[in-house]
Amino acid sequence: MDIIQAIEIFALVTGVAYVILEILQKNAMWVVGILTGAACAYSFAIQRSWGMMGLNVYYVVMSVIGLIQWRKDGAQVKEGAIHIRPLPAKTALWSAVGFVVGSLLLIGVFRALGDSMSVLDATATVLSVIATWWLTRSYIQQWMLWIVADILTTALCIGNGQYWMALLYVVYVASAVYGYYHWKKKGVEI
Repeated sequence: MDIIQAIEIFALVTGVAYVILEILQKNAMWVVGILTGAACAYSFAIQRSWGMMGLNVYYVVMSVIGLIQWRKDGAQVKEGAIHIRPLPAKTALWSAVGFVVGSLLLIGVFRALGDSMSVLDATATVLSVIATWWLTRSYIQQWMLWIVADILTTALCIGNGQYWMALLYVVYVASAVYGYYHWKKKGVEI
């Protein structure tokens, strides 16, 4: 086993822990997210998947923001409840515009950088950026975005020969489906 495979296996293990903590809405998720994001960023950089690399750097930054936001939100609900917010129509609209514009811009940038799967990389990246923002705000609809983004990222990883990473994203897809139903069942609107 080489160092790249070891890093991908590490990302798989920490990524599974991350998504379990996300489903349970535990603040420790954000700390694990820093480790997973750093490992994934390195792995994607080696593959020259610039969008996924940048996205994982973004995850590290958003982990700090998410931890702060969730600590505030968690204080508003009783122990064991999942805090959720209604998704404002304005946020949904701006997110849709951001998805289209961001994807088109990144496709051009990634093609110029030699990204072999620029369309898939760009759309998965932008969708994941939006889903992460929605996650920090505790919008239950973030799970739907994750399902699509994780399916796209699974395809990207398979195309790049990153089979351990592909396995991680398959786990993420299944976890996002479960997470949606868990949050819907246990969620308390704040």
